[in-house]
Amino acid sequence: MRRSESLLEEMHKLHPKLIDLSLDRIYSILEKLNNPHETLPPVIHIAGTNGKGSVLAFLTAILEAHGDKVQRFSSPHLVSFHERINLPQKQNREDKETVFKTSPISEQYLVDVLERTKAANGDDPITFFEITTAAALLAFSEVKADWCLLETGLGGRLDSTNVVAKPAATILSPISIDHTKFLGETIGDITSEKIGILKEGSPLFVGMQRPEALELIEQKAAELSAPTFIRGQHYDVYAQRGRLVYSSEDELIDLPLPRNLLGRHQIENAGLAIAVAKHLLGERLSSDALSVAMETASWPARMQRLQPEDYSPHLRREDELWLDGGHNPAAALVLADILGDLEERVARPLHIIIGMMEAKDVRGFLKEFLGLASQVIAVPIPGEENALSPDVLADIACEMGFEAESAATLDDALQVSAEGRHEGVRVLICGSLYLAGHVLGMKELAG
Repeated sequence: MRRSESLLEEMHKLHPKLIDLSLDRIYSILEKLNNPHETLPPVIHIAGTNGKGSVLAFLTAILEAHGDKVQRFSSPHLVSFHERINLPQKQNREDKETVFKTSPISEQYLVDVLERTKAANGDDPITFFEITTAAALLAFSEVKADWCLLETGLGGRLDSTNVVAKPAATILSPISIDHTKFLGETIGDITSEKIGILKEGSPLFVGMQRPEALELIEQKAAELSAPTFIRGQHYDVYAQRGRLVYSSEDELIDLPLPRNLLGRHQIENAGLAIAVAKHLLGERLSSDALSVAMETASWPARMQRLQPEDYSPHLRREDELWLDGGHNPAAALVLADILGDLEERVARPLHIIIGMMEAKDVRGFLKEFLGLASQVIAVPIPGEENALSPDVLADIACEMGFEAESAATLDDALQVSAEGRHEGVRVLICGSLYLAGHVLGMKELAG
């Protein structure tokens, strides 16, 4: 076991609850660490339900394409905790020019900041997310960068990242129903929590929103005198003739479509990131750099295409294997949209391999695939006690009208998907970021 894994295990035991929303404990430990959150590079803070990670991926790629150094904090991780804390690291290109790319924190430095943070906290109760957020902020205060990108966990108002007094920008990606146990049952309740990241005078950038969410957002922004840039009012983004077009009151930018992040929702995410970058970079903004960013931006487990032979001996070269960590109805809607487009281009049977956590809206997620999926195979999520039983999940799918069954392992599910076919099949593994992390970890272990 690596030393960081041991430290992280110890940190899980510092509070009886995994989630206990409050800012008191995070402010306390930050004070003991000499307030690293007060010495960060300019901060861009993002909240929302869907698309946060992809927006940050686009924004990172855009800023780096302009030669800037970027720090980034996101959660949860997929394979290794190191993925949560990203720092600018030197990379030498083929033309021998040195560039900086944001990369997961090294094991040595992660152990260092975890040990110092744990020592500063002592035995005081603190949640895992709070103490690891403090460790990330400590690292960000010590490593030089031009920008610090912070993604909230599940909320906003009481999220541990919500300690920066004056962000350079705040972002709200699309808000939908999720984490109702902690944020409330309605869009209004959830939006009220998410808009807690808005700060007096800090520019706000708003992606596509439902009317009831947008009304609350605009009201809060007005109260705080926050300059606001809203999709559909102050900027627009769309696909036209195989290109991405971004338009605002003073500019029209023609760019390639994102290469690695598929779907119409990713065009929306790219547009939101461009709007933020346009404000941050001003006259430095370059269409050439934006084009590079559209070609290079990537984010794992967002409709990520996998090589079948890397994950199963049962699949064939002509089969397609896709992975997505989406786990709520809004995510399922955009997945179904992408799958519909793929079906129009190349028709083949769609098999859904799904694992979900108990608290998620299974029926709301699965209903988007009615008429698209010819088979649903439910699997467990290894290591997750609160994962829904595959048998229960399969029963729900059957009740909804799917041809469905359960499998003991992911390998078994892939074998079931491959059996009795002569044509190629399209397989999507989805329903949970934890399941997606397990899938990506399979290749890492095999490698």
